[in-house]
Amino acid sequence: MSTSQQTDPLIGRLVDGRYRVRARIARGGMATVYVATDLRLERRVALKVMHGHLSDDTVFQSRFIQEARAAARLADPHVVNVFDQGQDGDMAYLVMEYLPGITLRDLLREQRRLTVPQAVSILDAILSGLAAAHRAGIVHRDVKPENVLLAEDGRIKIGDFGLARATTANTATGAQLLGTIAYLAPELVTRGTADARSDIYALGIMLYEMLTGEQPYKGEQPMQIAFQHATDSVPRPSVKNPGVPEPLDELVLWATEKTPDDRPSDAREMLERLREIERELAITPTVTRTAPQRALHDDGAASGDLTAVMPLPGEATPGPTDVVDNAARLRGAARRRRAKGGWIVTIVVLLAALAAGAGWWFGSGPGSLVPVADVSGLTFVQAQERLAQDSLVAVEQGENSLDIPLGQVIRTEPGSGTRVEQDSSIDVYISLGPAEVTIAPLAGMTEAQARELLDANVVAVGDSARQFSADVPKDAVIAASVTPRGAAEPVDCTGGCTVHQGDSATLLVSAGAVPDVAGQSVGDATAALEGVELVVSGDRPEEPSDTVEDGLVIRIADKEGGAAWVPGDTVTLIVSSGPPLFAVPDLFGMTLAEARDAAAAVGFTIAYDERWDAFPDPFTQVESQDPDPGAMKRKGTEISIRIGATL
Repeated sequence: MSTSQQTDPLIGRLVDGRYRVRARIARGGMATVYVATDLRLERRVALKVMHGHLSDDTVFQSRFIQEARAAARLADPHVVNVFDQGQDGDMAYLVMEYLPGITLRDLLREQRRLTVPQAVSILDAILSGLAAAHRAGIVHRDVKPENVLLAEDGRIKIGDFGLARATTANTATGAQLLGTIAYLAPELVTRGTADARSDIYALGIMLYEMLTGEQPYKGEQPMQIAFQHATDSVPRPSVKNPGVPEPLDELVLWATEKTPDDRPSDAREMLERLREIERELAITPTVTRTAPQRALHDDGAASGDLTAVMPLPGEATPGPTDVVDNAARLRGAARRRRAKGGWIVTIVVLLAALAAGAGWWFGSGPGSLVPVADVSGLTFVQAQERLAQDSLVAVEQGENSLDIPLGQVIRTEPGSGTRVEQDSSIDVYISLGPAEVTIAPLAGMTEAQARELLDANVVAVGDSARQFSADVPKDAVIAASVTPRGAAEPVDCTGGCTVHQGDSATLLVSAGAVPDVAGQSVGDATAALEGVELVVSGDRPEEPSDTVEDGLVIRIADKEGGAAWVPGDTVTLIVSSGPPLFAVPDLFGMTLAEARDAAAAVGFTIAYDERWDAFPDPFTQVESQDPDPGAMKRKGTEISIRIGATL
């Protein structure tokens, strides 16, 4: 046994003729807890004894008795109950179950942050206990790790209902805010009101602490932390611990909403959502569900995170509430000590006033916060040096940007001008340049589809080029290219490509096939071609044709170089001059057979008196012909000849 234990006057004392005090196990701001033996039932119990100097204060007296009353109304395996409450002389005490174990605060000190299954298991048990309290109309008002006991046999219990009140009495008593600053809901700071949703806020802060190993708000003075609760939003736990699943992120944000109406209405609603998350994450809470047994918990003294009592400006000190016989007897005993205790009250009031002034100066006054400097456009090293001048820590983050050059600061989070605590971490977002994107093959898409795809990938598309094609349907993409920003050489993207946001694309789109104007009149052909934005030349070169009538269009002249036609090009129509003409051969002096063969050789026929066929050919001779030799005639023209005999 330690020296402090040996000098404690209660060690070894028999309290109220029934409870033999064995050892001191915890000491807080309101009471000291001992392990004792209940001689009547022969069992080990925890004995919670209110500090003697607080017996002058009727509020503390009533709060001490209220803990017994509140716990007695609850029957849940996750709530620490109270067996007895009484008074021995001027000493008020509570009797609770003694159950060896540690507090959640002890576990957090040892492990820093918990695993997701650990945090879920503990939260499940706490919510079960608080759900019973809220169902009974009781608001705990002091939810924190120090008040959660983790027993050696696996049971998890919430206790210390010393600040609990009925939900119908939800205002802070008189001019005091009750609760631990680190877990205090915004409405308690700003309005002094509390209901079941205030417990939910504290649970959200506690879940954040279990998942990240630290509280979301820090400060050297209580008022600094209270100010942040009232003005700031709790960040996602995954920012500090990337291993936190998104459903737990959302649960923390829901529980810590600034407006009470935006939180779960009570522990039962939050527990139902947690059970859904447990199923989503395939987590089975390792919680022992046994008949109610009452556990001892640390009152918070060892953690340095004690329940705080903060006066509100301009209001009177509260009076007694819920007066009972034990409280009356305790006040009677306290009157004998009141004379010598008056000066202590005066000093406490003065110290409280000084603390409030210091809290304002260092919490919300000019002595605490520094503005975040504007470091836009700097490199990370330059930004880091600038923020360090204000005792801020730069944390590099990457972000793609179309507008900010690679390597320069885009923005900070919190933003420039925001006032933050010294030594705060500031996320500095450095430009990674435009994001890389992969474009699917564009050939064969309609122009509208290709533009939609490129726009979705932040690739600019200028005016499309158009080209006539007999193979690609009208308005479909023939080819595509992308030119990187700051570069001159385009990249072919017809079959797909990988580029960057902010690059520019050019599309070659089919204008359809050039109209077939063969066999049309010049006027009709001109109208058809001009209808697809081709210009028809005034030149009309003619060519003979066996198939196209004289004066009709045979074809369009080929484009120089063999390139494809594009809208706006000038085309030339080739017009038919009719069938070709051939010179009539000179048949004079030929025999009949010779004349026949000569005419046939150039596509002509002959007409003659067929009686000459009976004469031997050598005795025949052409004496005249019509048309005359050299005349230009179409093939198939008939040449009339006159045959004479030779002797």
